[in-house]
Order: sequence, then C-alpha cells, then structure tokens
Amino acid sequence: MSGNILTHSTAPTTAADRAAATTGDSLVALGRAARELGLRRGEFDIAMGLGRIRTVPDDRGGGRSVPQAEIDRIRAREGFGTALRDSVRTVGTTQGAALMEIPKARFTRLARLGLLVPVRFYLNRYRAVVWLYLADELERFAADDRHTALLTGRMSEELLDRLRAGQDRRPRNWRGRHLGFLLRQADGPWARAAAVASLLGPAEVAAVVADPGERDLLDRFRPAPAAHGAPGSPAADAAEEIMTAADPDEIDWLRADLTRAVSDARDHQPAPDRTTDPPAAHRPAPPPPPRTVPSWAPAPAVPSPVAPSPVAQSPAVGRARGLLAPRPATEAHTAHTPCRAPARRPERPPARPRGLLARLRRGNR
Repeated sequence: MSGNILTHSTAPTTAADRAAATTGDSLVALGRAARELGLRRGEFDIAMGLGRIRTVPDDRGGGRSVPQAEIDRIRAREGFGTALRDSVRTVGTTQGAALMEIPKARFTRLARLGLLVPVRFYLNRYRAVVWLYLADELERFAADDRHTALLTGRMSEELLDRLRAGQDRRPRNWRGRHLGFLLRQADGPWARAAAVASLLGPAEVAAVVADPGERDLLDRFRPAPAAHGAPGSPAADAAEEIMTAADPDEIDWLRADLTRAVSDARDHQPAPDRTTDPPAAHRPAPPPPPRTVPSWAPAPAVPSPVAPSPVAQSPAVGRARGLLAPRPATEAHTAHTPCRAPARRPERPPARPRGLLARLRRGNR
C-alpha cells in the first residue's frame, strides 16, 4: 500500500464523463450487463472494480448502472467473448501454483511476502480464508525474468526472516486493492472519504473526524461491505477483521489520507452542524397552553349525592357493585346455602344415681 492512497489510486469517473455517457443513452442494470458481456456476476464485479467496465450512478435510485454505449464498445473489441473473461479469471493457491509451475508451498510464501496480491477472498465451511488471485497477473509474474530467483532459487535470508516472524501481507494487500475499487466507484468527495474510512475502526475514524455531523456523512456514504455470513457470526467477524487495517504504519497512512479527504469534502460540502437548533419546519410544535377559567364564569355544577336504592343496600347486590367489602371466604362459601333451622337433639333422661344412696332409695320404694 502506498503512502498516499488517494493520489496513487485511479480517479473516479468525472461528472463530464458521466454526462457524456448518459446523454441520449439508456442505462442497463448490472445483472443484465453481466449477461450481455458473457460474465458471471463475480467476474463482472472484478472487471468493474478494475475499471475495465465503466459504470455510472443511476439517478433512479437503483445504485449503479452501465451505459448501453459502454456495452457496445466492449462487444465491438477484437476477441470479445474470451479476452475480457480471461482478464478477470481468478484462481486459488493450488491452481495458481500449477499455473506458475512452482510448488504450492513456494506460492504461499510469495503471497505472504506480498509479492502476489489477492483480488478476492472468501471463507470456506471450516471458516478458513481462501484467497483468490488474478490468473493474468500470475502469468505475467512468472514470465518476468526478474522473478526467476524467487520462483526457482533459494530465498534470501531477509525474506526467510520475515516469514519466520510470521509476516502475512495478504490481508493488507487485499485492502489496498479493495480501496482502489471503492475509489473508482465513489461519486463525490464525501463518498471518497467514506471509502477510506471504511478500512478503519470506529475509534480511528473518531480520532480523525471529531465532528459528529461529518461522521454522520461518512456513515451515509460508507460502502456496503460484502456479506460473509450472518452478522455476528464467526465468519462475519473474521471477514470484518480482514477488512479493517491492523498494521500501525497502515493505520497511519489511512488516517493521513482520511484527513486530506475530509478536508477536501469539507470545502466542497460542509456537514450540517448538529449542535445548532433544527430549522423551524423540523421543530416539534409546542404544547398548547393550559385553559384558564375566568373569574366571572360560574362554577361547574357538582352532581349531588344520590341515596342508594333499597336494592343497592342489599349486601349481595352491594358487593356485586363494589359498594361493600368482599365477604369472607367462609361466608362466601355458604352464601348460596339454603337457610334451615338446626334440628333439635332429643333430650336425654336424667342419669340414675348410683352408689349407696341409690340403693337406699330403691329399698324405700
């Protein structure tokens, strides 16, 4: 990654180019354009990111589109049907090593050293990162005589020491290439600043952009990341780690580029001040004032208390209407039991006296 990403990246399409492309010309959706050019959608996205297919913003709110004249221009090229498709063909580590005629382990070492730059990545079912490379770039790297020692000879001790220290520049190189893709599709200064901010963590962005209104604009123009699993899943977390700058010098470069990009965007379109009051049209209506009764107005009529009817004085009706306290549980249990007079027990005859006195009385009889 270069020290100044903005100056070393391909400039996006200018307004004049967009106007020339769309004047009197129909726009074609990206999916349909890919079919007309004989490309799969992934191949079309790579060609669009590399600047080999020009796109323009769709004023109808559908993202980006391809002018029909651009499709006709590509189809009129010699060798159409294979040249464009071969230029965006991607291969993995195994296929790339076979294409360069080197062992797979040497291919991986060259990629970790940053000599081979990936163009895409995805996570397999084991959540391992699979890097993809442009086959056209690998073939040109292998055909360069300056790289013969790297392909067949023994690596220098400096390169071996970097590998032993665990260096892996594949994520960083992918971020640098991906930023170039984003800048080519950015329309306007704030969109270019948001592209740079998308590679930094929230804390780094807040350290550079202190104004909350400007951070809101960056979030508004922030490019949507590619989906790698459900949000919060291990796959999504691993992809987010790859998309965020990690090396200190890389972070410093991105922060410096973000500072310049925000300064240019601020001159072009200042962000709204969130500390000021909103316009009158957007302010909430004040609550209506309380109604005051004039002193000369008669007092409102208060309804006089009404004596309860005899029916309401009944305990059962009164409890049903909530006028009396609830009946205790025992009383409620017997509320519906018919009232009956308790049965009188038969009187028992007096007990006969016992003992000596009783015998004397019987003898007297």
